Amino acid sequence: MPSKRPRRLCRRGRLLRGAAAKPQLQGRNGVGCGGGGVIVRWGLRELPGLLGELGIERPFLIASERWSGLDLPAAGRWREVPSDRIDEIAAAAEDADGLLVVGGGSSIDLAKAVSVATGLPVVSVPTTYAGAEWATSFGIRDQERRMQGGGSGANLAGIVYDPDLTLGLPLEVTVGTAMNALAHCAEALYVKGRSPQSDVLAIEGARTINEALPRVAAFGEDRQARTKLLAGADVAGHALGLAGLGLGHAMAQAVGGRYGLPHGALNAICLPAALRFNEPVAGDEIARFAEALATDDPVARVQELALLGGFERLRDLGVPEEDLDELGGAASQRGGAKANPRQAEPAEVAELLRSVW
Repeated sequence: MPSKRPRRLCRRGRLLRGAAAKPQLQGRNGVGCGGGGVIVRWGLRELPGLLGELGIERPFLIASERWSGLDLPAAGRWREVPSDRIDEIAAAAEDADGLLVVGGGSSIDLAKAVSVATGLPVVSVPTTYAGAEWATSFGIRDQERRMQGGGSGANLAGIVYDPDLTLGLPLEVTVGTAMNALAHCAEALYVKGRSPQSDVLAIEGARTINEALPRVAAFGEDRQARTKLLAGADVAGHALGLAGLGLGHAMAQAVGGRYGLPHGALNAICLPAALRFNEPVAGDEIARFAEALATDDPVARVQELALLGGFERLRDLGVPEEDLDELGGAASQRGGAKANPRQAEPAEVAELLRSVW
C-alpha cells in the first residue's frame, strides 16, 4: 500500500452556518490552498507513530459511542456524532494539539469543522468508504442529520486505514458509502477541476470498487475484499480532493441535507441521472468510466451496484414528490452543479430528480 499522498492544506478556513452556509466543494478552489502532504498509513498499529511524526502529543478524540471505546491515545473525547455544537467541542479541545477522529463521514466532517474553528490538524481513521478524509470541505449536521451549515479549509494531516474496522459494517452502509466513492470517481473525470493526476486516480478507484463491492456485499466478513474496497475508496477520495464534485453530488447534498437522509444512498440513486445528463458534453470521459467498470453501459452498471444495497428510487427514502422543484433549485446553486461540465438550470435538475423519484 502507498504510504504517502499529497496533502491539500489550508491553514485559514471558513466555517459558515445558516443561509450563508456552503458546505460543498467548489471545484479546484475548494480542495485546498497549499503544499505539503497528507500522510497515509495502513493498520491501526501505525497510529501512534503517525501522531509522533506529526508532532501531535495531545490528540482530542472525536468518535461516536461505537468507536470511542477503542484503546487510542486521547487527551479528551467527544461522543455526540453528528453534532452542530462546534463551539463547545472547540472549547473542550482547548488543551489539545491535534484532532483524532474515528468514524464515517459524519464524524470526519465534525472533526473538520472543529479544525477550522481551532486551526488544529486532523488525523482521520475512516470506518466507511465515504472518502470525507480527503476533502477539506465539510457539512455540519444536527443530531437528526439535517444540514445546519458547513465550510471549507480544514487542516488535513494524516489518515490511517484499517480494514478490520469495516468488518461488520451493515450492508446498506457498506454499499451506500462505496457508491459515494464510486460517484467521486465518475465526477472527477469530467468536472471543471479535473487534472491528469485526478483522472488516473479516478480510473483506478472505479475499477477497484467495481471489482470489490459485489464480493463484499456477498461476503461481508471477507477481509481481503474489504481491504481492496477500502483501497479503492482511498484513491477515489484522493481524486475527489484533487478534482471536486459534480452535479450528482449536488443533487444528493440538496436532498440529504433537507431530510437527513444517507448521503451514500442518495449518490447511488442520483449518479445515473447525472451521467445521462452529462453524456452529450462528456461522452469521452464517461466512456473511460465505463471501461473502468468493464461495461458498455455505465448507467446500468451503476444501477446494478446500487441495488446491492437496495437503492433505487428517491420515493423509497421518503422524499416527497411535491418538493422536487424546490430541491432542483437548491441543487442547482451548489458548488457541484457549478463545477459540472454542463450547466444545469433549476428546472432541469428538478426533472433529473423526478426521473429517479
